[in-house]
Order: sequence, then C-alpha cells, then structure tokens
Amino acid sequence: MHTVAVLALDQVIPFDLSTPIEVFTRTRLPGGHPGYRIRVCAEQPEIDAGAFTLRAPWGLDGLTDADTIIVPGTAALVPLAPDVRDALRAAARNGTRIASICSGTFPLAATGLLDGLRATTHWAAAGLLAAMYPQIEVDADVLYVDNGQILTSAGAAAGLDLCLHLIRRDYGSAVAADAARLSVMPLEREGGQAQFIVPD
Repeated sequence: MHTVAVLALDQVIPFDLSTPIEVFTRTRLPGGHPGYRIRVCAEQPEIDAGAFTLRAPWGLDGLTDADTIIVPGTAALVPLAPDVRDALRAAARNGTRIASICSGTFPLAATGLLDGLRATTHWAAAGLLAAMYPQIEVDADVLYVDNGQILTSAGAAAGLDLCLHLIRRDYGSAVAADAARLSVMPLEREGGQAQFIVPD
C-alpha cells in the first residue's frame, strides 16, 4: 500500500490539507482494497489552521518512510523551520515523491528542491514566487507541473487535479477515473488557471 504523508505547517489552509486526505482515503483498487495509507504529520503537536486548531497524529518522523509527501498551502508565508527543511531534503534524497498544493510551493521552494525546475502555484502568488526564487521557472498558467519526483499545483481545486494525476501514475487510469467520479470531478480538466486570472 502506498503511504502518503500530508505535512501540516502552521497556518495551513484547511481546504488544501483536506483535499489529499479525502481523495487518497477514498481511492479503491480492483477488489475494493484501499490504495493509500494517509498520515497527517507536523513539526509540533498543534497547528493553527485558522478557524480551528489541528492536532497531528504524526511528527516529522512520519515523513521518513512515506512514498509521497504532500505540502498543502499556508495562509501566511512564514520562514520554514530548519527541522522541516531538513526532513523534506532527506526525503528527496531517499527518492520520496514530494508535491505541493497552492502556496505550499513556497515552503517547498525554501528547501531548494525546486531550483532549476518548472513550478506553479496559485496565480495570485506566482509573481511573488518568481521574485523570491528566480532560480525557479514559474508557470502561472497551468493547473500542475510534474517534474517526476517533485510536483507542484496551482490554487485550491487544482490540488484535486494533482491528486488524481498522482493516482493515475500509481494505479492507472481506471482507478483514477473511479476516484474522480467519487470526487465529482473530471479526470482531466481542460485549460489551465490562466482562465481565472482577472486582467488589470
């Protein structure tokens, strides 16, 4: 079974946090067996999630043997704690797949793991990402970017697109299509997030 660790950072956006939990938890393989084991991990026992406080059952040690790590977006850009940075870098060195949702691209960028790669984030934050990390090729038009081991997605609902893409990579189109139906979501949406950008 594939283990997905969802990393809850302080100020985590609840929608971004819940998207991978819901999508992966409901994924079923032929025969009805679950395709994923989900862990919610955090650096500290309690995390501020805006409208509520989250208690994560796993610490950073939950990232160690995960097959995939998801970094949800945060409502504020706060410096990445050294322990979190080191844990993500160590996971990448071990070959763990790491993906971000929305502004989760910023903590991922702070690790240096996106240097020299193409990446995306919420269209409203793309300019800031490009200014803060000029070594990243920022593409604000797409819903997600798959670099193989490292993936990034645009804002909010694009996290669903990314999760369905990961399921298709792991288990094929039939399992991903079933997960998409449960999410009342097309397996592949046409267009990118450019269609949602309001011109000045």
